[in-house]
This record gives sequence, structure tokens and C-alpha cells, in this order.
Amino acid sequence: MYFQIKEVILWPRNPQFEPRRIPFELGMVNVITGASRTGKSAVTPIIDYCLGSHSCSIPVKTIRQACSWFGVLIQTEQGQKLFARKEPGTQQLTDHMFVLEDAQVLIPRTIEERNATADQVRRSLDELAGLTKLDFSAGENAATNRAGRPGFRDMAAFTFQPQNVVANPDILFFKADTYDHRQKLRTIFPYVLNAITPEQLGKEHELDLLQRELKRKERELVVARDISARWLAEIRNHVSKARELGLLPEDDEPSRRMEKEEMIALLSSIVSRTDHTLKVTAETLDGSIAELRDLEKEEGAVSRELTGLRRRLSEMRRLTESVDQYSQALQVQRDRLKVSEWLNDQRPDHTDCPVCGHDLAEAKDELQVLVAALREVEKEVKVTRNIPAAFDLEMQRVNSEVRVFAEKLEAVQIRRHALTARSSDAKKEQFRAKEVERFVGSLESSLSFYSRLGEDSALAVEVEKLASRVALLREEVKPEQVEARKKHALQRVNSHAGSMIRHLDVEDPDAPIFLSANDLTIRVAGEDRKHLLSEIGSGSNWLGYHVGTILALHWFFMELHHSPVPHFVIFDQPSQVYFPKKLAGARNGEEPEILDEDVDAIRKTFKVLDFFCRKFAPRFQIIVFDHAPESVWGNLSSTHLVEEWRGGSKLVPIEWLA
Repeated sequence: MYFQIKEVILWPRNPQFEPRRIPFELGMVNVITGASRTGKSAVTPIIDYCLGSHSCSIPVKTIRQACSWFGVLIQTEQGQKLFARKEPGTQQLTDHMFVLEDAQVLIPRTIEERNATADQVRRSLDELAGLTKLDFSAGENAATNRAGRPGFRDMAAFTFQPQNVVANPDILFFKADTYDHRQKLRTIFPYVLNAITPEQLGKEHELDLLQRELKRKERELVVARDISARWLAEIRNHVSKARELGLLPEDDEPSRRMEKEEMIALLSSIVSRTDHTLKVTAETLDGSIAELRDLEKEEGAVSRELTGLRRRLSEMRRLTESVDQYSQALQVQRDRLKVSEWLNDQRPDHTDCPVCGHDLAEAKDELQVLVAALREVEKEVKVTRNIPAAFDLEMQRVNSEVRVFAEKLEAVQIRRHALTARSSDAKKEQFRAKEVERFVGSLESSLSFYSRLGEDSALAVEVEKLASRVALLREEVKPEQVEARKKHALQRVNSHAGSMIRHLDVEDPDAPIFLSANDLTIRVAGEDRKHLLSEIGSGSNWLGYHVGTILALHWFFMELHHSPVPHFVIFDQPSQVYFPKKLAGARNGEEPEILDEDVDAIRKTFKVLDFFCRKFAPRFQIIVFDHAPESVWGNLSSTHLVEEWRGGSKLVPIEWLA
């Protein structure tokens, strides 16, 4: 991701001073050199803080007391972006941020208030980096942050090498000394190495969901098939019952000898017919039974019409009640606003409030707003007070029809009950008709159940399709394929690291190194085994392997079509391993003399940094904060002196502290 630092800006607490602006060159090695306690090591946590860090590591006292806001100006493919964050004061940190975006951002002289939060900045940086929104938990809720999705903040592990990390034998990456950061970095490392792509993450999520759905449907199918034997016995009973009810013709062949498919075909023909009642009563119907059937049909029709009218009447009554309730609410609102009209009428003669005695002049505008609101409410009251006459007429008509149809239904029921009481045959026929209806309904449900548990049923076909899709996804997301891609990526990183370590000040520059994405460290090949970085002595070795490994990773990232890792890296005090005691013993601000062999070793480091920027110019930027003066590392084509903080020149101008 093209993402380089254009400027670091500090805004003073005293507004009479201009902001402190530290410019950096794009696509080059930028060096700030200076004496101890000038603020060099504070620039790294300032940049980290402005890029949405969850903690503030900016040194307290001098820097925080003199500054009100910290900012960093970023150059991206979309233009420039200013991220400024407020000095937290007595708090551990603050989420107050100020963001500007433009082709060329104009740095404001002062920042009055925030226009964004740290969470919003982190989300915008995630989008800028093109990070996937899928997590690594395959759809399940992550218990901790390390199982969540990758974020821009996780990429800081590859872009910052502060003073306590750049030559640390136990820690290779920024913030890898804390458990949560270490676990999260282990999780996202395959993603950063492009061993796990966003497409693969999507397939893993899909596989997880499909596997759970497949298990559920397989259980449903097993349960359904377990009860199919009992269902077959019930089907034979259905055939016998259908013959008893006259729905099937008598047959010499008992149902127990019939095949399952034959029985299902016979029963399906019953369900599809609509003349069950006629078949049952064709030889026994008489006039009373026919009249009873007509009455039942008439009763059903009248009942349906009456139900519709009652539903419509209920809805109209609810509407009337809603209008009344709304009108009452407007009345309450109008009564509450009436006091504003009364106060407004008092103003020509009395400038003081008749209730509290305060001057009403200042409340003129607010009072007019309340009066205007009162007028609007009164208009609304007038509008909603009356329901249209047409609505009342319609409600009266519906009421009348309800009474008419209720009387019709009552009359039909009286006739039907009387006819039923007079005709025992009608009673029997009615009972048999209801029995047939219940039987056909039960039969339809049973046949529908069979269609779901048959070998060629929809459920079985769905299970087969799910199993096929799951098998295909398992082939595409095999863990061994991810491991193979990760191993290949690490081999490329190791190769790049080896080519650069040969030019650094390490004890055995030709010994192969092996970066471990699981242990987050490197091992160096020895005569008998691979040695951990912590097992190898000398600060110069630790520094060389740190610089070589971090640059090798960025080499790999630069070769990818897209990488979410920003195109910059910061090294703080890389020369500390060569003369820390000398610098600590310096007096009167005088820099100690550096031995020739130390100068050569330091210059080797800067040459490698310069080579890297030239190789990927202008797409990559390196920033170095160091004690070593320009005489040690100067005359390199892609290395630029930003500022020299000696002789009173520091990160925070002296006049800010007066």
C-alpha cells in the first residue's frame, strides 16, 4: 500500500507560536540526527499515536506539556491525509482526532476542536489498506481480538522498529512483547504473506456455514428415514380405511400384498379428487340430505361475508380511535405551548417575565419559535378535529350490512339445526362426510411427509448438493495448501534477507536464516542446528538481523500485486549497539569520537537502507533517528538529512518551553 510520511506536525499550547513542522522526502532514506534527549525517539510514538494507536507512548513532561495536538501528514495514491490527535493531558489517551483530506492539504495554524474519532480513523485506514472484513474465526464469534479480522493497526508490527526493538535479541516485531499482540500477529501472518487470500477466507466462512447446515439436514434425514418403517404400516391402514369409506373400490388383493408405490398411487388419486362426499352418499342421499348440504353451503358463504364485514368494521373503529388519540395529543401539546402566547402578549408593556422576573428581551427569538410552533399545532388540531362525512356514512353502511348478514346467518343456522334434528339420515351422512374430510386431510399430510423422506426427495437432494459443495470447498481450502504457500513465501523472504545480511555487520553473513511465522523470530543456521536470535551474542548481530529481516519482508510485500502493509519503515537509534556507553558519558553536549571500525559498521547499515530505497524508488520510504552525524553516513544518493538536533535544536522549540 502506497503510504508514506510527508510531515510530522506539533501544535503548541501557546497559540502565538507557529506549528512545528518536520518535513520528510518521499521515496528516500530520511535521517534525523542529534544528541541525546533532543526528542528523536519521541517521533516514532507520535506517528504511531496519530495513526490510531490504542495507547499513547509519547514521553510525558516536556513534550506533552508544550504541545496541544500531534499530527502526521500522509501521502497516498488518493492524495494527502492529515491525521492529528489531541494531547491526552491527565488521561492515558484520547480519541479526539482531527482529519483533513485533499490533493494538497493546508496545515491549519491551530486546531480548535475535533472532527473525527480514533475509531473512525482506524476504520478509514482499514479501508485504505484494502483489508478484508472477514475474520479468522470462520463465522463464529471470536473470543479474543487475536481471532478477529486483520486491521491497519496490526501492520504496525512491520513498520516500526523503535529503540527498544531494533536490536532486541528476544523481540523481532513491534509490540510483539505483549501476549495479545503476539497471538494476533501469529494469526494474521499467513494473510500478510498472501498465503491466505480474502477469497480463501470467504471460502472458509462458506465452508463453515455449509458444514453446519449439512450436519443439521443430515440429522433431519436420518430421523425421517428411521420412522419410515412405521409410516409404511400406517399407509397400509390408510388403504384399508379408504375402502371402508368407499373411496376405493373393493379388491380381492389385500393391501398387505400390494407394493408401496402402488399404494401411494392409489392414495394420491384420492387426495387429488374433489367428489369424496358424492361417492359416499350417491345411493343414500334423499331430499333432506340435499337440502342440508345446500344449507351448509349457504351458511359457509354467509359466514365468510360476515367475517369480512366484521374485520372491515373493526379496522374502521381502530382508525377512529387513532384519530381521537392523535387529536388529544395535539390538544395537550397546544395547552403546553399556550404559555408562550401569553408571555408574548405581555412583552409590549412588560419587559420582565411575569413569572420569574428575568428580562424577556434576550428570549425574544426563542419565544417567537414557541409561538410559531403553537400556530402550527392549532392548525393541525383544526385539520384532525373532524373526520370526513363520507367516512361516517361508510361506517354506518358497514354496520347495517353486519346486522343484515348476522340475521341471515342466524336464520340459516336455525333451519339447519331444525333439519338435522328431523333427519337421522342427515346426521349420519354429516358424520360420515366429516370423517371422510378428516381422513383425506390426514392422508394428504402423510403423503407429503413421504415425499420429504424418499430417496429422491427434496431433502435428500439438498443433502447431496450440500455434501458435494462441502467436499469441493474442502479441496480448495486445505490447510496443507496454506502451509505450502506460507512456506514458499517465507523462503522468498529468507532469500531476500540473506542477500542483504551479507552487506551488514554480522558475525557470519553467509549463514542462512529462517524466519518463523509461528515463533515470530528468526533462526540462524549453525554447524549442528539452527540457533535462535537470542542464542547469538553481540548487539551488532541483533541489529543486522533485525534490519535484514524487516527489509526482506518489505521486499516481499513490494513484489505482491497488493499488500496492506504501508510502504515505509522507521528505525530508531540503529547505531546504539556501537557506542552507547560513549554517548552516555559525553559531557557539555560534546559528541564522543567514534572509532573507525564502528563508523564502517554504521555506514554498512545506511548503505543497505539506501540500496533498498533506490531499488524501490519512489515507492518506499525509510526514516531513521540516530546519534550518528552526517559525516558517518553522508554522500549516499537516496539518503536525505531532514534535520540535525544539536546546539539547542530539538523536537520541541526552546521558546515553547519559556
